Amino acid sequence: MKTGDHEQQKRRDDGEINPRPEEGAASSKESTASASAKGDDATNAISTNSTMGAMGRRALLKGAGGLAVALGTVQLAGRHAVLPQRLQLEASTLPDIQFDIGAFVHAVQSVSDGGGTITIQMPPVHTLLITARLNRTPTTADQANLTSALARLESVYQFNAAGIITFLSYGIPYFNRLPGGMTGSLVSSHMPRLTSNTSRFALEEAVPSPTDVSSANPGITKQTYNVPVQIEGNDLLITMRTDNSTIMTDVVNWFNGSNRLNGQTVASPALFQGLATITSSRAMFVGISLPRNMAETHGFAYSQEINSDSPMWMGFLDQHTNGAGPAPICTFAGNSSAHVTTAVAGDYFDNGAIQHLSHVIEDLPQFYARPTATDSGEPYTERVQYMFRSNPIPSVGNSDQFNNGGGPAYLPNIFAGTNDAANNAQAVNTFQGEHRLGHLSALQRSSRAADGTPMHIRMDGPGLDNMDVPNGSVQPKLQFTIFVPSADFFRAMRANQASLDLQNQFGVDPDDNGLERFTTATRRQNFLIPPRRHRAFPLVELA
Repeated sequence: MKTGDHEQQKRRDDGEINPRPEEGAASSKESTASASAKGDDATNAISTNSTMGAMGRRALLKGAGGLAVALGTVQLAGRHAVLPQRLQLEASTLPDIQFDIGAFVHAVQSVSDGGGTITIQMPPVHTLLITARLNRTPTTADQANLTSALARLESVYQFNAAGIITFLSYGIPYFNRLPGGMTGSLVSSHMPRLTSNTSRFALEEAVPSPTDVSSANPGITKQTYNVPVQIEGNDLLITMRTDNSTIMTDVVNWFNGSNRLNGQTVASPALFQGLATITSSRAMFVGISLPRNMAETHGFAYSQEINSDSPMWMGFLDQHTNGAGPAPICTFAGNSSAHVTTAVAGDYFDNGAIQHLSHVIEDLPQFYARPTATDSGEPYTERVQYMFRSNPIPSVGNSDQFNNGGGPAYLPNIFAGTNDAANNAQAVNTFQGEHRLGHLSALQRSSRAADGTPMHIRMDGPGLDNMDVPNGSVQPKLQFTIFVPSADFFRAMRANQASLDLQNQFGVDPDDNGLERFTTATRRQNFLIPPRRHRAFPLVELA
């Protein structure tokens, strides 16, 4: 959905893109996986044991329980995926910042489809987001079991896109289980606080955004999916990422108690054997042409209007390298460009961050509406302004404004300053002199440091499921998650993305306010993603 400040998970220093791992961290060599290999079964980057390869997909899903629907989406996307060329790494040191995976995924590359040459970095094709609630407070034995299990996992499958990349994050309910809860001495003495207000923690619960359907926002309704947002109460979020859907299924079954990894006997963690209960699973797929292919497979009426060059449902590429910050700026300890919490290097949660998770239904029939006798529809010139900005319009597209997207999918991510959204709203040099708000320019009101460096890494992508859809039908989703230095930072950025203040002040038609009317967030929650060294049940060893 959101072409703009997005997850690139790359390394950047003083504006230079550096696709190589830091010195001493890893060495790389070209993977044997072909950039044109079709489907997961074509990759040679990580070969799975022949015993596992002989298993049918039904057998792989056996015992997955509530994960089966999400795994089904992963496997369907895997059959359509074109695997990117990867750097296969031999890592000696894995990142303490869990989400700092730029050196373990796709190399930075330049692409163009007529809208200008841009630099991008593609993430792993498949992501699975699993939320869970604990049935009891973890013990030091549970912590040791999970630590050991994760080490075993990473000894069987390499920590890269061709193997498996796993993050663990924890919600406020988890910290409230520890002695004294969030306000007790154990948690409060280690939890980073806002430098702007030291009475507030960096971790606060998510709130409805200004354009979410909620009792907090009387008058906000959506045309098709008028679903109130839920603020979830999960203890745990597990994020798993890979290019290979078979590996994803194997690892999920292992977490679920199969005691098998890549055809080997490997003891499963005790996590889902009574300690925790899965509450949801959400599958994301990111790959060039994947949304178009999935739309065609499901017979969506607008499938031919999705740009076949795009990895996102809304037809624009969203993986610009200049749209995400270096990982350290997103952490509690920050970097030289920005530091918004009291955490410093050496603190328990120094290399931790906030991971916001939300589940969004996308109203694509409305976004791709074709002209009728009474309505002009949504041509490319409208959609590109909703996504980016209007001064100037990034591209006027093709003579046919609808077929195959109607114009380029690859457009530059330009930072025009924090006042750019206000200028658009006031119709300053806008396309056709209209008062407009673009999604990208609106979120850039507060998404960057004073020196212009983005202060977040977005990790969102297309989904396809029936979660929270009123009639139970399968619909396109945005599986959205982002890494930021504080919950308050995300709250402010999301409010600025909506920009209702500018809409009201300068008379912007709500229909011309970015992507707000095309999206319905049905679930939100904030998590703390700890440093890798504390990823297994943080603080338990100090309780």
